Amino acid sequence: MEIELERTFLVKKIPSDMMDCEHVEIRDLYIPRKEGHPILRIRKRGESYEITKKTPVEGRDSSCQYEHTIKLSSEEFEILEKAKGRKIRKLRYFYPSEDHMAEIGIFQDELKGLVLADFEFKTMTEKDNFKMPDFCLADVTQELPFAGGFLAGMKYNELEEDLKKYNYKKIIFDQ
Repeated sequence: MEIELERTFLVKKIPSDMMDCEHVEIRDLYIPRKEGHPILRIRKRGESYEITKKTPVEGRDSSCQYEHTIKLSSEEFEILEKAKGRKIRKLRYFYPSEDHMAEIGIFQDELKGLVLADFEFKTMTEKDNFKMPDFCLADVTQELPFAGGFLAGMKYNELEEDLKKYNYKKIIFDQ
């Protein structure tokens, strides 16, 4: 089990050179379906499959979590994917930004128009001192509506009130 240190930002514009970057389609299923913020995620990332349990480190905020991941076979994924849960699909671009790698998530289907950038860190000091890149609009790390488990199963219009407070403009991105 490892500790994940992460910050999440709303993206205000797609970097012009992002199309040259490696990317992958991600399909997630969060279970259990009824829980407010499910901590169990089943993921297909390209041709790799895994199940991950994320739990906050006691006394810390959601940007610091224990993460336990187990690799799955495609057959195991296909069986687990049939569970009742909340689904989400996005394209993830790996975009180098200064000294970090931005994982830019371009949401598809019902969340089309939402774009988030995640940054992972090795230390708390590095996370706390990180300066938001100019292609980002606002830090939403602590905003529950933008956590993966909450976003799963939602529609873009259900987020519009939360997005308004940041003056977020819908981004339509077609490859």
